[in-house]
Amino acid sequence: MSNSIIQSEASPLAVTSPTRTTEALPAGGIDPERFDWQEVWYPVYYVQDLDKSQPSRFTLLERDMVLWWDNNEQMWRAFLDECPHRLAPLSEGRINKDGLLECPYHGWAFSGTGKCDRIPQQVEGGKAEVSQRACVTAFPTTVRQGMLFVYPGAAENAAKTKVPIVDILDEDPDGWICLNTFRDIPYDALTLMENVLDSSHIPYTHHRTVGNRSNVSPVELEVVESGKWGFKGTWAAGPRKGTLGRQDTTFIAPGLMWHDLTSKQFGRTLTVVYATPIRKGECRLFAIFPFKFSSKIPGLFLKLTPRWYSHIGQNSVLEDDQIFLHHQERYLEERGGSDNFTKAFYLPTKADLFVFQLRSWVNQYSVDPFAGKTLPPSLPREALLDRYHSHTEKCASCRTALANLQKLRVGVATLTVLVWALLPLLMFIYGQTNIFTISFLTLLVISGAGIWFGLGRLERQFYQGRLVPPRNLPEKN
Repeated sequence: MSNSIIQSEASPLAVTSPTRTTEALPAGGIDPERFDWQEVWYPVYYVQDLDKSQPSRFTLLERDMVLWWDNNEQMWRAFLDECPHRLAPLSEGRINKDGLLECPYHGWAFSGTGKCDRIPQQVEGGKAEVSQRACVTAFPTTVRQGMLFVYPGAAENAAKTKVPIVDILDEDPDGWICLNTFRDIPYDALTLMENVLDSSHIPYTHHRTVGNRSNVSPVELEVVESGKWGFKGTWAAGPRKGTLGRQDTTFIAPGLMWHDLTSKQFGRTLTVVYATPIRKGECRLFAIFPFKFSSKIPGLFLKLTPRWYSHIGQNSVLEDDQIFLHHQERYLEERGGSDNFTKAFYLPTKADLFVFQLRSWVNQYSVDPFAGKTLPPSLPREALLDRYHSHTEKCASCRTALANLQKLRVGVATLTVLVWALLPLLMFIYGQTNIFTISFLTLLVISGAGIWFGLGRLERQFYQGRLVPPRNLPEKN
């Protein structure tokens, strides 16, 4: 059991940054030659997607955790998802009326520190709950920039280890307009980092979503600083044939990177991506898109865009490369993995410099979160394009929108069928004398059917991505 849960600094609704100490520790542990994946803060959820009334489950580095709101201490908690009694998953339980996490199997209840508060089956006067064996393993938690972070390593190191955030967002929090999304991705966190560090793939892979093949140009990257902590680099010319200006890139080991681009046309934009390792061959992606526009109008439109609607588009972008990255990392594993990347990959241009730097960092610091594990068998195409289980059911915005959409579709269908059923009766009553009314109701039936089908197409986008990516669709003449 851990007694080192980080306490709240500001809002009673969230746990914020750990108190800094003079004994600051680097992420990844103190060994200068090895990066320890346990000694890192990881984002596991956007707070807005968590339900304070019930526990949620998340797997971090192959350890199943239960996340729940401790109303007594007004903070989020993270426990190992195993009751010490008979190992039942606590995420299947409930938060009882006393604000304790209650096991679904026999009702053992636990306070926010992981201590067992009660064992309903023991006789009066029994003290089995005071045993260390009755405690649940608790992990340090904190909330920063709208995300719940968990520290899976030694609890005493949590307060000394910096939470990986984009500091410039805290310098002017009201000046940024941010979109965000997340998704469970069917490939490793390092594969995700390698992909998002590589800006040169965007015009081709994301053609017709966020890229365009006509914008392809030479990419000359430079690394300006590096170490165990990660690296910083720059692209002096920048994307879109240099029309937008210089792009700076920062990689904070092991799973945070952002591109920083300032242009006269659009203002300042960031692309922030976190990769949180779930298990071998799976990670959770968190993406944040902060904007500082030179004009107020684009920001106004972004604020008015429903979060669920932007998630549909962002899921489409993620699916542009999801299938081939799932297979690509298996090909790399067959060729010796990261240790052999210089032979497995042919990297003749400076466009691949950040990929080279990342893989070199992996090799230099023995970075392998799942040492000795191999990737599971590849998934079929339909499973790789699943949206419901990888996103929708875990996203408060999309889950609610889907439920409302389904209700609306039922309502439209009911009204359309009712009008259609009344048409013969109205025609019998009015005959041909009220052709306007009959025509209007007929149009109403046709419109209702069209709306019903349109809502059905929208509903399917919460469940599954498109089989053919936009880049592979036939070009229009």
